[in-house]
Amino acid sequence: MALKIVKGSIDRMFDKNLQDLVRGIRNHKEDEAKYISQCIDEIKQELKQDNIAVKANAVIKLAYLQMLGYDISWAAFNIIEVMSSSKFTFKRIGYLTASQCFYEGTDVIMLTTNQIRKDLSSPNQYDTGVALTGLSCFVTPDLARDLANDIMTLMSHTKPYIRKKAVLIMYKVFLKYPESLRPAFPRLKEKLEDPDSGVQSAAVNVICELARRNPKNYLSLAPLFFKLMTSSTNNWVLIKIIKLFGALTPLEPRLGKKLIEPLTNLIHSTSAMSLLYECVNTVIAVLISLSTGMPNHSASIQLCVQKLRILIEDSDQNLKYLGLLAMSKILKTHPKSVQSHKDLILQCLDDKDESIRLRALDLLYLQEPNQTLEAMLKSKVTTLPGHIQAVYVQNAAKLYASVLQQNEQAGDKEAAQEITQMLIDKLPQFVQNADLEVQERASCILQLIKYIQKLQAKDVPVAEEVMALFAGELNPVAPKAQKKVPLPDGLDLDAWINDAPSESSSDDENPKKMIFHEEEQRNVRHRQPEMDEDELARRREVRKQEQANNPFYIKSSPSSQKNYQDASGVDHIPVVQIDLTVPLRVPGMPLSDQYLKLEEERRQQQKQDRQKKKKKQKKDKGKRRHDSLHTESDEDITPVHHVDIITEEMPENALPSDDDDKDPNDPYKALDIDLDKPLTDNEKLPVRTHRVTEKKAPEVEAASVEDKSKKPKKAKKEKDKKKDKEKKKSKEKVSKKHKSSENAEHEHDTPKEEIIAPTSQEEENEKPTGEASDLDFWLSPAPVQSKPQQELLRNEVASELQETLKENDKKEDAKSSKHKKKKHKEKSKEEKKSKKKKHHSEEEAPESVQNGSLEDEPLPPMSNYCLLAEDSYVKMMYDVQGNLQDGSQVVVSVIFENQSSGYLKSMEFNVLDSLNTKLVRPEGSSIHDGISVPFQLPPEVSNEARFVFTVESIVMPQKLKGTLTFIVKTDDGSSHEKLDFKLHFTCTSYMITTPCYSDAFAKLLESGELKMCSMKVDGINISFQLLLAKICFHHHFSVVEQINSCASMYSRSIQGHHMCLLVKLGDSSVSVDGKCSDSSLLGNLLDELKQTLTEKC
Repeated sequence: MALKIVKGSIDRMFDKNLQDLVRGIRNHKEDEAKYISQCIDEIKQELKQDNIAVKANAVIKLAYLQMLGYDISWAAFNIIEVMSSSKFTFKRIGYLTASQCFYEGTDVIMLTTNQIRKDLSSPNQYDTGVALTGLSCFVTPDLARDLANDIMTLMSHTKPYIRKKAVLIMYKVFLKYPESLRPAFPRLKEKLEDPDSGVQSAAVNVICELARRNPKNYLSLAPLFFKLMTSSTNNWVLIKIIKLFGALTPLEPRLGKKLIEPLTNLIHSTSAMSLLYECVNTVIAVLISLSTGMPNHSASIQLCVQKLRILIEDSDQNLKYLGLLAMSKILKTHPKSVQSHKDLILQCLDDKDESIRLRALDLLYLQEPNQTLEAMLKSKVTTLPGHIQAVYVQNAAKLYASVLQQNEQAGDKEAAQEITQMLIDKLPQFVQNADLEVQERASCILQLIKYIQKLQAKDVPVAEEVMALFAGELNPVAPKAQKKVPLPDGLDLDAWINDAPSESSSDDENPKKMIFHEEEQRNVRHRQPEMDEDELARRREVRKQEQANNPFYIKSSPSSQKNYQDASGVDHIPVVQIDLTVPLRVPGMPLSDQYLKLEEERRQQQKQDRQKKKKKQKKDKGKRRHDSLHTESDEDITPVHHVDIITEEMPENALPSDDDDKDPNDPYKALDIDLDKPLTDNEKLPVRTHRVTEKKAPEVEAASVEDKSKKPKKAKKEKDKKKDKEKKKSKEKVSKKHKSSENAEHEHDTPKEEIIAPTSQEEENEKPTGEASDLDFWLSPAPVQSKPQQELLRNEVASELQETLKENDKKEDAKSSKHKKKKHKEKSKEEKKSKKKKHHSEEEAPESVQNGSLEDEPLPPMSNYCLLAEDSYVKMMYDVQGNLQDGSQVVVSVIFENQSSGYLKSMEFNVLDSLNTKLVRPEGSSIHDGISVPFQLPPEVSNEARFVFTVESIVMPQKLKGTLTFIVKTDDGSSHEKLDFKLHFTCTSYMITTPCYSDAFAKLLESGELKMCSMKVDGINISFQLLLAKICFHHHFSVVEQINSCASMYSRSIQGHHMCLLVKLGDSSVSVDGKCSDSSLLGNLLDELKQTLTEKC
């Protein structure tokens, strides 16, 4: 064995690595093909060795040769061997090569399923990551179906690196296996609120890409995306979200009113040109959709035009083009706003780039069309090239039609006749042009204008008819236009136009042709006789052999389906009817006896569809196609928001679209799924389970006792586990039945577990309407009074707290059987289980008290906004929140309320920086400059602005002095005012609400890295549920576990400090034991918690 190892290491010393291969190819330029063939022979010998390092070296060389265009499909099995290596460096080589050469038709790709599943469940995050990366390149429908559940599990991985990759690959899984979209969408939706910015960005990308083709299915996510848009600082995430809102606005016009303000703030504040363009583009789309519903939008248009001017003035040609393109969109609805920047547009006419000059021409408006028409018909124009003169003549006719219409509408007949006479005098110079195209256009237009002159002499209005000649756009002819032309009645294209020549006449003419010389016959091209199918097949095979032997012919990769259909020796195999008395059971798939029924139904449906199409085609022949007529293909693929960039012209009376107009393999059509409906049993992802055997008769069981006793102990243990699982399932069923009976009596109580039985149509209809009502509520205008807002806030807090408590109870119940390591944990869990078993037939005492306290006892209105400063002009309320994306930043939200009768404008917010906390100002500003508030306040109107601060240390609270300066404009005049304030940064403002599982919470406490501190507050006379609600709301904690009047809570700071609390409620006091990685932060936060409990309790 040792000799083999030594021999293998010596052999590897003389093997060529990738660098040697590249160097050798460069040195053999003359005989490169010969050298590569020798290398391939050496690689084949290396692949036969048992050493995995040698195989990995050979595979990486094959990957390079595949990049040069060589086929390496013969080494697919060896690539899988390297993929299964336990060493990461070799595994990475295998997945890299597989991602290059594996495709859907690779035969051995089915062998990778178990290996990929093994790598996905590996404890090494890099093995899992390379498996996800490789799978995204060669995923097939079978792999997507088998691995969808494993990938969806990885979306909740502890490592953000894995979560991000799992979220991104789900997009490829959805394309290959659309049935996985509905089961996986709730978890994908959760990733939008992931604490890691990379995972959040990946989820946004996946959902926005799905919504790009089917935006209507993602309209219910508008509130969540709106929250991300107003809180995220990632420009690329904002661009994706703003593009999505641009697609959703035409579907829900009310959404535009909600978007105008945050988009305007982004336009004011952002310095990124890409984000600025997307914001302007979306604002234009929103204002177009709100052309009648939002009258006061001229300020937004002016802002967009001013920002677009910055783009046009930029030296980057791409930005200049985008600015002109967006200007052309504004020109359609607000031409005056664009024409005010005419000087800048005229400068673009001298640009070197032709595309920019064309875009600038689109924005110009002719103020004096008569002079322009005279200039276009001057004699100097004839010196231009012919193709330019042709364009001049065509556009002169268009301009003439426009001038003629203006004169007729103004009633100026003399001016109309003068312009007509001018064209008759000027056009003959173009008729005599040497260019044929110019001659044809000029002569046609000249005859037309002469006819118009005769009609003008009779006082006949002709402007509308002339304008109709140039109505619409000249689009390219569709490639299938000739095929769509209907055959006129009575025309047979297969019939001879003249009499068909007889065979005898052709024979008689042959001797006459012999009179002429043979040399003339050599030049005659004889028509080749038509070949039969056998001759065509023989020639086709010869051509395929020539192509196969030709090394310079680039072979395509045929699909496995074609290979299977073209394979010889298949037709003679007899079809045997299989009697499936015991139907096969595959989890997540229909039974085997249902496949035959489904196949028969599918074939019958196809026959019916074909018959319907044939009938429709017969009826439509010879008739004019109406716009109201739609074929089945049109009904199947109905675009929600259709934008034509370049349309194609079809002939009149064109036949309906055939099956070739739609792509049957379009994955986006399969992804047009209603995501608001509840899931049914058959829509759940397939999970690997053991085969369930049928129950045997008692006699058979008795007879098989002896056989069971002979089996090893492992089999007994496995069966005991199965029995325990079956017992648990039966108990769960009994409890569900009992709960359903209780729900029948108490309709207001909601069951904790999800109902697995399929829902009725009424229930399915109720849920979408409920979600639609949530969207309607979010889109409805905010109420002016504060009481409804407080009630809504109170209900939201109550529902959130109730849901968190229920979720924590469920998680503890599910995980209690898995974590039994320590004795004190086992005892506490056994006590819980015994309590739950006792109260299965009755309502549980602690839970009923908690639910009742939440429902019966109303929560007082709670708000984190505190008074910052107030005077007779303005009132400021503020709230400080941590930034999820950056641990060194906090966001201060300030609500400005105008309490005067005048307008507040030119507001400027400034704060004196400290060594620890500084206000983030625009680039180029000094530390003494303030930040202008991006809005004005009319009387009795409030608005919110956000300011970003950088913080170095968060363990101590601090206060910053600041000043708000503003101008008050009234009927009497204007006055400059200022308001001083103190901005208080508490330690609570640096905390982020983060959910935590009980096992992770226990490990955190046992780590020994946390420092402890305690406090006690007397005189507390509120319920425990209300106490927890206040702590969760005001101090950003989440409940980990609750037992009676004791609860463990968790939160995390923006800089990663763990904060653990144990809250106990006594007779009239509350004791709080806290642990944190920083003692100063813990002590200050407990002081703030004590102040909250004493003031608000």
